[in-house]
Formats: sequence, C-alpha cells, structure tokens
Amino acid sequence: MPKELLIQVAPEVAANDSLLKDHVAKMIRVSLSEVQHISIVKRSIDARQKAIKINLKLIVFFQGEPFSEQKIELPHYPNVANQKEVIIIGAGPAGLFAALQLIELGLKPIVIERGKDVRGRRRDLKAINVDHIVNEDSNYCFGEGGAGTYSDGKLYTRSKKRGDVDRILQLLVGFGASPDILVEAHPHIGTNKLPQIIQDIREKIIECGGQVLFETRVTDFIVKNNEMQGILTQNGETISANKVILATGHSARDIFELLDRKKILIEAKPFALGVRAEHPQELIDSIQYSCDFRGDYLPPAPYSIVKQVNGRGMYSFCMCPGGVIAPCATSPGEVVTNGWSPSKRDQATANSGIVVELKLEDFKPFAKFGPLAGMEFQKSIEQKAWHLAGQTQKVPAQRMIDFTQNKISTSIPKTSYVPGTTSVEMGQVFPGFLTQIMREGFLQFGKSMKGYLTNEAILHAPESRTSSPVRIPRDAQTLEHLQIKGLYPCGEGAGFAGGIVSAAIDGEKCALKIKESL
Repeated sequence: MPKELLIQVAPEVAANDSLLKDHVAKMIRVSLSEVQHISIVKRSIDARQKAIKINLKLIVFFQGEPFSEQKIELPHYPNVANQKEVIIIGAGPAGLFAALQLIELGLKPIVIERGKDVRGRRRDLKAINVDHIVNEDSNYCFGEGGAGTYSDGKLYTRSKKRGDVDRILQLLVGFGASPDILVEAHPHIGTNKLPQIIQDIREKIIECGGQVLFETRVTDFIVKNNEMQGILTQNGETISANKVILATGHSARDIFELLDRKKILIEAKPFALGVRAEHPQELIDSIQYSCDFRGDYLPPAPYSIVKQVNGRGMYSFCMCPGGVIAPCATSPGEVVTNGWSPSKRDQATANSGIVVELKLEDFKPFAKFGPLAGMEFQKSIEQKAWHLAGQTQKVPAQRMIDFTQNKISTSIPKTSYVPGTTSVEMGQVFPGFLTQIMREGFLQFGKSMKGYLTNEAILHAPESRTSSPVRIPRDAQTLEHLQIKGLYPCGEGAGFAGGIVSAAIDGEKCALKIKESL
C-alpha cells in the first residue's frame, strides 16, 4: 500500500531523485529495490535554522503496486456557438476563467478586451520602456491576460476560503503551466511563460464557439429599468446581453468614472500605497539563508515582512526574487511601478512593493470626488512622481538609508527599471504622514532583517496599484450588483479579489451564479 510521509531533507537531497529515494528507503527501513516511485505532493523551504531544510510531503509507491504519473485533463468544453450569450468585460484572470466556466456550463461568453492580444502588447511595453510612450489601452495593466501576464504570474494566495485553489492551478497546468505549481508552497509561472498559456486559453474559448474581441473599449452600459441590456463600444457598436460580468481590473479608471456618472452605486475602498524597493539578490539570499553563497540547490530567496507603524500596517507586497521593476502607468502624465520575475528568477536583483495601508479618512482632501476620492488620491501621487522625474517615465528614486535620513542621494546606481531613475527626496512624492510611516517602518525592517536597511537598496516611487481604490458592491448570495440586475462585478477591479488565483476563482463564481439564475 502506498505510504504518505512528511520529511525534512537537505536541499541537495530534495533536488536529486536518486538521493531522495535512497534517503526514504533508509528512513522507512526497506531495501532500495522495494521503492518503485516517489511522488512529491508539496514542497517548501525551512530557512529558520542555519542548516536549511526542504519540507516534503511524499507518497511512496512500492514494487508491485499500481502506479501511473498523474495527468491533468482539462474539463469537457462543449461547443456553445448557438447558446445564450454572456458578456465579459475584461480578459484578465477573472474574465478568462469566467469564460471557461461559462463554456463548461453550456453558455457562450463574449469577452471584450480594451487592449491587444498577448503578443501584440509587447510592442507597447517596449514603447513605454524605451520611448516613454504610454498607450492607454495596451500596457502592463491592460491587454489580454490582464496585469498578471507581464507582471510575474505569482499564484500564491492566502484566500483558501474563497474557493477551490487547486482547481485553478490544475486548469493552468492543463493549459501548459509546469506541474511544479501544484507542488510548490509559493507557486509561480513567470512572465516569460504566461503569454503562451493565456493564448492557449483564448484559443480554447474561440474553438468552443465563444468570442474574444480585442481593442474594444466599453464606453457605456445599456440599462433599462435597472436591468442590464448590453454595452456600447468606442466605435459605436451595441452588443446586447442581459448578463454582464464586469472584470476590468484595478486600473480601469474610465469604468469607475462611467459608473459614477450613471449613478450606478460604487464605493471608495481603502488600499495600500508606497514604494518598490530593489536589493541585490545576493544580499537577500545572504539574509534569508544565512550564507555567503546560495549554491545550486536553493532558489533565489524571497522575503515577507510586516510591521505595525503608528497604528498602520506596513508590509512587503508582490515580492519578486530574481526579478525586475517595470513601468506600469496606464495614462500619460503619471508614473507607476510594479515588479515581475521570469520563470527561473535569474536576474541579479530582488524587488518588492513596500506599502502602507491607507484609510478612508486619508482621502478627505479629495472628498468632492465622492466614491472616486481614493482613486483621485492615488492619481495625484502618480502625477506628482511624473513631474518630479522630469515628465517622463523615469522614476523618482532614493537610496534606502538616505530616505530614512531625509537626504537626497548624490548618486543612484543603474537599477532594473529600464526607463531610468531621477534622484528625488521621496518626501516630495508622498503626503507627510505616509513619508513618516515609511521612514520609521524601514528602520524597523532593518532591525528584523539584519542587512535589509542599506544604501545598496534603491527605492522607486510610487507602488500605487496594489488593489482597487473602488468597490462595486454586490449581493453576497447572487453576486449581482446591488442596484443593477444582470451586472456581476467581479475580480480585483470590483474589490473582490487580490491576485491571479483569487480573481480566477471569483470569475468562476460569477459564471456559476449566472447559470443558477437561468
């Protein structure tokens, strides 16, 4: 009978099938020849002691027992070309997984995406990096696959109660992701591999009779007697449907403004805002692994840190080991940062958002904007950063210790942020209360992670798109908007998710509720 084990082994043992097999055989006191196969179910790193260990959950199969490698099969997706149509606005993870779920349920999705297909986006990413030109519809946030496609593909979520995380991971494997994402404690696909997976999902949607419309911006909602009737696009085309999933992501400001103009209920929502800090990856490795050299058997080290400063949380966000910082503005006249890593996480630097939780009271200077007050607060900081950096996509930057001491850095080394940096005292970018919290917070970080507080670390500002500044309220049971029947606010942009996996789960939930309502 197969035997399940929880073990700790050295990194070089975990990385070598023969060594692992030998270790397990000795541990359970059987001969090596009796062990047919070992399946790794879960893998994580324990770096709390000087001797780093790998935690493994294993299933050991013995000779003579039936065994076959697990193969992930996609669900049956029928042809839905002639079935009832559901509009999905946005082709990020919420929209794409909603579309797949609708097809599985026998409904036809019409996915409407303002940006370009996943490969067409690349030219626009080059334009923002090299020429400082921002395409408002095609950038790191907008386009097929949403913000996750070209900003890392991290799949870790704490939101286990939201739904079936394993189902989402298995679907991603079915569409081409490495099976390792089913095993790793902090799964990650990588920006270099996600585009093909996203393209394969789109091709499956079309193959099954669904539609995907690119470079199609929604400019109006057609509502009659508080019921959805369809949408209007920028070229004047009307697309009719009485079920609409709104999955536009956290940066679709024009959609928030449209909802507000039409007096469709939305609310200001707290979010977090700060900087993106970049360290040499070797430095983070030495801190996290307590070693001078990481070696071949450990991945580039991540970190996670949280502190309470003056009654507010200050924490690391979207940490990217072996990654780079990217320009993520969605309109001319603003600067926004984010980070991403390739699948191997093999870049020389590590970066992370370091952000402070905001409160609704912080938005009082923008109270005249009503439910858009948080969005306008966010926008004001991004625009200030743009002006301070010379009205280009260069980013305001400062060495970390210099920031804590309120000193302009006399020099900024070349960082992974391709458009370049401008030396700025960060207190000019942020409101005073936020600057003070971050200064104190970095001092506390330095006490917890010896070596973290260093002038080798460069701060880039701002990291401002951590989550949506707006919530689009919905009924907890039906998931329909509280006011408009047939409108399903969904994913990060509506305030109901925080990352690829939780957004995908929310998309599936909305699709299931639509099927129930029919």
